[in-house]
Amino acid sequence: MNSILFFRSVPVGILQANCYIIGCKKSNRAAIVDPGGTPDLILNIVKKYHLRVEYIFNTHGHFDHISANRPVKQVTDAKLLIHRADADWLVNPLQPEELFGSVEIDSVPADEYLHDGDCYYIGQIELKVIHTPGHSKGSVCFLLSDRILTGDTLFCGSVGRTDLPGGSEPELYDSIRTKLLSLPDDLLVFPGHGPATTIQVEKESNPFLIRI
Repeated sequence: MNSILFFRSVPVGILQANCYIIGCKKSNRAAIVDPGGTPDLILNIVKKYHLRVEYIFNTHGHFDHISANRPVKQVTDAKLLIHRADADWLVNPLQPEELFGSVEIDSVPADEYLHDGDCYYIGQIELKVIHTPGHSKGSVCFLLSDRILTGDTLFCGSVGRTDLPGGSEPELYDSIRTKLLSLPDDLLVFPGHGPATTIQVEKESNPFLIRI
C-alpha cells in the first residue's frame, strides 16, 4: 500500500455514487473524483484534513457523477477535467427525469480535457488516465500505483450499462478486456458505485465477463 496516499470513498447523491478524495500526505495536495452530489460532505472532509484540492476529475458525464462540480469548484478553485467526448454534458446535461425524477445538476464547463495516457501529479501521487469507452463515449478510469478508479465501466460483480446515449456494449467489453483485465491481478478496483474489488476477483467471478 502507498504510505503517502490519502484516500477516502464517499457515497454521494441520490444514487450513492462513489466520490473519491485523493491526496498526498506529504504535501496535502489533493484531487476529487466524481463529486456527484452532497457537496457539503465532500468539502467537510477537505476542510478537516486541510487538503488543497487542485483537480476535479469526472470519470464520465452522467448526472450522478457531476452534479456537485460547481459548488466544489467554487470553494476549491480546482481545475475541472473530463474527456472531451462527454464534456458537453457538463453544460447540457443528459436529463435523468424519466428514470429518477427531478434532479438538480449543477456543473460548469471543463477547464481542460482528459486524454488516454495523460498523467497528473497530486503531490507525489501519480494518476494516469485510461480511456474506456462503452458506458459512455468519454468514460475514463484513473490508475494509481495500487488501485484503479473505474467509474461506471467495471463494478464488483457487474459492468456498466450501455443503454444510455453514447453507450456501446461492444466498446464496453473491448475496453474491459484490453484496458482493465490486462492490469495486475492484485490491483484494487474502486468503482463508481458499490464496494471495492480486485482485477483477479472480477476475472474469476464476474458473470458479465464470462463472454470475454
